[in-house]
Amino acid sequence: MRCAWSHGLFVLCGAGEVIPFNSKHNYAAPIGSKAAGAAFKDTWTLSDIDEAWWGEIAETNLGLYKTLEAAKHTAGNSAMSYLIYMAVRMLELHRILKRTGSCYLHCDPTMSHYLKAVLDAVFGLDSFRNEIVWKRVTAHNDPSRYGAVHDIVLFYTKSEEWTWNRVFTQYAQEYVDRYYKYQDKRGRFWTNTITGAGTGNGESSEPWYGYDPAQHGRHWSPPKTGEYAKYVEKTIKNYSDTTGVHARLNLLDEHGFIIHPKRRTSMPQLKTYLEGMPGIPLQDIFADIQALQGLGHSKLERLGYPTQKPLALLERMIRASSSEGDFVLDPFCGCATACSAAERLNRKWVGIDISDMAYELIKTRLVREAGITKFTKGAGIIIHRTDIPIRKGRRSHDIKHTLFGKQAGRCNLCEHEFEFRHMETDHIVPKSKGGHDDDSNLQLLCGHCNRVKSDGTMAEARVRLKDLGVLK
Repeated sequence: MRCAWSHGLFVLCGAGEVIPFNSKHNYAAPIGSKAAGAAFKDTWTLSDIDEAWWGEIAETNLGLYKTLEAAKHTAGNSAMSYLIYMAVRMLELHRILKRTGSCYLHCDPTMSHYLKAVLDAVFGLDSFRNEIVWKRVTAHNDPSRYGAVHDIVLFYTKSEEWTWNRVFTQYAQEYVDRYYKYQDKRGRFWTNTITGAGTGNGESSEPWYGYDPAQHGRHWSPPKTGEYAKYVEKTIKNYSDTTGVHARLNLLDEHGFIIHPKRRTSMPQLKTYLEGMPGIPLQDIFADIQALQGLGHSKLERLGYPTQKPLALLERMIRASSSEGDFVLDPFCGCATACSAAERLNRKWVGIDISDMAYELIKTRLVREAGITKFTKGAGIIIHRTDIPIRKGRRSHDIKHTLFGKQAGRCNLCEHEFEFRHMETDHIVPKSKGGHDDDSNLQLLCGHCNRVKSDGTMAEARVRLKDLGVLK
């Protein structure tokens, strides 16, 4: 944990190193690496989840419950167990996320389609922003299928007011050579139109310097906003404060930004300098950042953990969806890539991990990558907390959640599935007939079966329903 809470929260779920994918594999860092001793399993059964979670989801989010129930019938109990584990964490992350915050969930194609349905149920379909494809490696030798070379990052926001900073990538040299083929004292440039489609009112459609844009069905459009306008302002003092379309055209012409054609029937062009262009706006396919195993120049970054992510990947997402001073949370922080990236970008952060090794890895990285040397368990620059909050709730409420999970949403008598609200807590053997008031003697019945059972035992109720032909 780094410092205090901030005004913004940005969640990187699984952007660290130990996000479960339901991959059916177990992971461990090799002996001798800095991460040696760190391990986690990624094979899931119903014993890996708290049975009460199923009941809580059924009570609080019916859409999410139905989504998980469908996954159980489609992909089996293992997939459902994994998704329940993730779902309760997504619900809590959504609760603490600020309105301007974002959530990035890293997964692979094994479960990405199920996880998207879970996130749609938690965040709402309108909060979905992107499915980002991260091409981790150039090629993969999969003899019986197409080479699996990518992972998925699901990008959601909490509201319509999310923080967004446009991120640009460099132009390919081939693109630069093809388009920026002219050069003058300012550098490389290409020629671009200085007009926009359609005619308008006022001087934007009036002749300037003998050129009449209206004759071509266009209007004057010198740079006014955007990245290139910022570059022009650096070159031409007070350019952005100049009012009037023709006045801006005059300034551009005086400072050599306009190329006049040889024939007056043609229109002038604007010099667009490479130095003034930010690059290509980031798209939803990341093909320029390989996994650490494929980067020969990243030996210092590697800690040995098999699923460690590159700093460049985390920094890209943090830059895009947060500002300096904002708060970054990675609830599966592993080798602390997200924490280190947040520190380098002047964000506050919290990392959570089930492994005791995570704290030592965080210290190693932050000393080397961020220059931090003061670590304490109670106060200081880096705070290491080991006390896990204990959730307190009403026993009757919690036991109903647990029973719902144990019975997989089915009535314990007729064995039909019912919504949480239609289930009633009942004694297997009534107290009036010697039954104990403990968890082992409690069950959930649908309203009808509870009336049929009345004050009798479960054995008596089954005999009654068999006589009626309801049970075999």
